[in-house]
Amino acid sequence: MKPAAAAYALAPTRTGRVLRHAGVLYILALVALPLLAVLWFGVADGIDTLRHIAGSSTARAALWLTLWTSTLVGVLNVLFGTATAWVLVRYPIPGKSTVSALLDLPLAIPTLVAGVMLAILYGPTSVLGHEFVLLGMPIIFAQPGIVLALLFVTVPFVVRAVEPVLSEIDLGEEEAAKTLGASPLQIFRTVYLPAIAPAALSSGIRSLGRALGEFGSVVVVAGNIPMRTLTAPVFILGEIESGAPRMAAAMSVVLLAMALALHGLAHVIEGKLGALHD
Repeated sequence: MKPAAAAYALAPTRTGRVLRHAGVLYILALVALPLLAVLWFGVADGIDTLRHIAGSSTARAALWLTLWTSTLVGVLNVLFGTATAWVLVRYPIPGKSTVSALLDLPLAIPTLVAGVMLAILYGPTSVLGHEFVLLGMPIIFAQPGIVLALLFVTVPFVVRAVEPVLSEIDLGEEEAAKTLGASPLQIFRTVYLPAIAPAALSSGIRSLGRALGEFGSVVVVAGNIPMRTLTAPVFILGEIESGAPRMAAAMSVVLLAMALALHGLAHVIEGKLGALHD
């Protein structure tokens, strides 16, 4: 086919142009406009609004609690998510399809329901929760409950990212390393780790970003006690309900900036992963 004919064949039709414009407007209306609105509203008073957050001990405590619990969840997801993916790919376990389906369940159920499930299981009146209370380690209405809820809603991130990478690794490389006398740890470090590290790291960062904004499950299990179990997303709701939308928008801007930075970092790491595969 001649270049002119090919260009004519590929030229968008009127229907194609309408669909293209409709798609762009759809994204702008659902994503771009809300982002611009919260950014404008959050910094409408300049840096003073952000200073209010720095000057509020409750706001600082909520932000710090959100940061360290989300970071801990990201690290745990990288470690245990990678181990789970390894087990699912490398070992024939009974009921593997059921286990795989359970991994996707947190993405399908409402997060409020997830919080209720955890509260029923680990609440102070439950058998299991009561035992933790007697040991001086309450789960629900305490910080461990926040971490547990965040782990629940982010558990599929690393597993689903690492699984396909592990499946693509040629087992012949492992056999060659064994032939050369490499130990299991050396085989993992030289054969598997370079391949799965970018996927595990980028998905762990995405789970961290997801945890930063988690509300539904946390609001049920945390107890929302200022200076103790009040997270930043729940703090935002409290500020809106108390008639302080500026403070709520400012905290939203802080969380949004963190989430965008994490998204960009994960994107860079995934780009390097794609380059390795190329």
